Amino acid sequence: MKYMFLIYSRETAEPLLPGELERIANGHRALMSEAGQKGILLGCEKLKPTRSATTVRTKDGLPIMMDGPFAETKEQLAGYYILECKDLDEAIDWAKRIPTTCQGGEGSVEIRPVEDMQRM
Repeated sequence: MKYMFLIYSRETAEPLLPGELERIANGHRALMSEAGQKGILLGCEKLKPTRSATTVRTKDGLPIMMDGPFAETKEQLAGYYILECKDLDEAIDWAKRIPTTCQGGEGSVEIRPVEDMQRM
């Protein structure tokens, strides 16, 4: 089953501690390398900061464009992985290895099964 791993982290103006960026990048490179070697890596990307986002909402049947993300939260969507895992337990094992503490010292990974739209 395909799972999407949504990585949430804080966007702050605080600079990373020396070596933190390299530690985080190394963690992602290791995860991508291993998942790629196992043939389960289907995609992964880092997202630009929320200030670059545009949100399209519908109100009374008409589209409305807004700058920025839809919701204001402490953590923002920073990137994602899509992995082919045998089950949720395997997906959880992979999620535990994803670096999330980009800035602010906290973060989370939301795991969601991907529904095959071609089967609908």
